[in-house]
Amino acid sequence: MPESWERPAVPSLPGTGTAPRLHDTATGARLCSAPDDIIARLYVCGITPYDATHIGHANTYLAFDTLQRVWVDAGLEVHYAQNITDVDDPLLERAAATGVSWRDLADQQIELFRHDMTALRILPPQDYVAVTEVIDEIAQAVAVLLDRGLAYRVPTSDADADDVYFDISAAAETSPWRIGEESNLDREQMLLLSAERGGDPNRPGKRDPLDALLWRAAREGEPSWPSVLGAGRPGWHIECSVIALKHLGHDFSVQGGGADLVFPHHDLSAGHAAALSGHPLAKVYSHAGLIAYQGEKMSKSLGNLVLVSELLRECVPAAGIRLALLAHHYREEWEWTRAGLDEALARLDAWRGIRSNQHGAVALDVLDQVRQRLADDLDTPGAIAAVDRAVETGVDDPALIRALVDALLGIEL
Repeated sequence: MPESWERPAVPSLPGTGTAPRLHDTATGARLCSAPDDIIARLYVCGITPYDATHIGHANTYLAFDTLQRVWVDAGLEVHYAQNITDVDDPLLERAAATGVSWRDLADQQIELFRHDMTALRILPPQDYVAVTEVIDEIAQAVAVLLDRGLAYRVPTSDADADDVYFDISAAAETSPWRIGEESNLDREQMLLLSAERGGDPNRPGKRDPLDALLWRAAREGEPSWPSVLGAGRPGWHIECSVIALKHLGHDFSVQGGGADLVFPHHDLSAGHAAALSGHPLAKVYSHAGLIAYQGEKMSKSLGNLVLVSELLRECVPAAGIRLALLAHHYREEWEWTRAGLDEALARLDAWRGIRSNQHGAVALDVLDQVRQRLADDLDTPGAIAAVDRAVETGVDDPALIRALVDALLGIEL
């Protein structure tokens, strides 16, 4: 497996926090994220390695970094897995457009992502898995779905073998999953998003327009691997299903990602996993809001990206970038501005100047307030406000404030 990145030190704090209640996309309710035992299991979808790492990426990984920190403060162990989609159509298209090999582009962008995550002090996954390292296991899983009648072949005109698709109707009859149950979208909405987000609802030969590609037979000029299915490469959703089941098992604590992954990616990857295991993939499905820039959603297709690496090259402190993101609730949709970054940098300076005042705030009370806010669906703006109040009045124990800001918000003062 590829190396992840260096784990930052996390200070220990007096007492014990509480595992947070998280907004669950599937039910709309706030559910307890605490596991049945002491190990909280987390899967967050990784990057397709091009245009890494933009602020939208950073916002997502920071949200689930905060979750990990609150879990650790609650006395839990954390088992975190993340994939890298290091072969997929968008990566291949970018490589062709820029005249570089897809492998060189992926390797360069993965290294850049690791550097950015290190600078932002994001806690790394224990299992950091490139799709190209588990091709055979994915193909074996697709073969199982074929054997169970939960997948089918579709002839292709430009390949020597068939593509393989997931049969959503057959899967709904035999597994604890129905399409749309995570996203809560109607069929018309799902069809629109499928077309926008990598699906092919108009592909001839499919039993249902929403059936998802599991295996793409080899085409000339595209990377492919030998397998039990013949030469080819995986579809998008099945990679996360197989990696998550392998490293975390079924019914794990939290499936996380950006809100743009709710459908089709998370809905279908949960469906593939349920069809393979007979169990739900995760207990809580949690999603970070999308960030806009210059009036439009920040996206690779629009090219309106703010890159962490560019901010770092401008000598913007990584702690300031982190604090600018934490000033918004992780589920909020908002717009990145220079004014917001400047506000975060001013706050960072104020926090670093926190003064001792035996008649000011009580640091243990501030710790309790921060823990309460983070236990409530990771309310980082509320946690920041508690620290702001302590900084304004001074505090009896500045060292404890610095430790809690480091441990729970990941900001080294």
